Amino acid sequence: MNKEEIIEILSKMNVLELIELVSEMEKRFKINKDNIFNNNTNNNNIKKKEKKLEFDLILKSIGEKKIGVIKIVREITGLGLKDAKLKVESAPVTIKEALTKEDAEKNKIKLESVGAKVEIK
Repeated sequence: MNKEEIIEILSKMNVLELIELVSEMEKRFKINKDNIFNNNTNNNNIKKKEKKLEFDLILKSIGEKKIGVIKIVREITGLGLKDAKLKVESAPVTIKEALTKEDAEKNKIKLESVGAKVEIK
């Protein structure tokens, strides 16, 4: 019997019969649903604990030296003057995504040196 034949048989069963079938399969193959769900939860927790490798640089506020912030944003992003100005004026805004920790810290220091408030996520 192949998969398609099995699917054909299953498609002819009603919901109650399918529930009974699943229950019987759990017993016969010794499947514990709780372990399955716990393993998924554990896998999610492991993923959360993995070290983050990419960081986003977020401009929270401009501060007093708007022109200085615009210059640094242009340097970081490669944007033209107009686009950099619009980005800076729309703070809070993500300046650059997927930076290394080192690059994110370096750019944060540059922006903070001209009075901007910056966050790394």
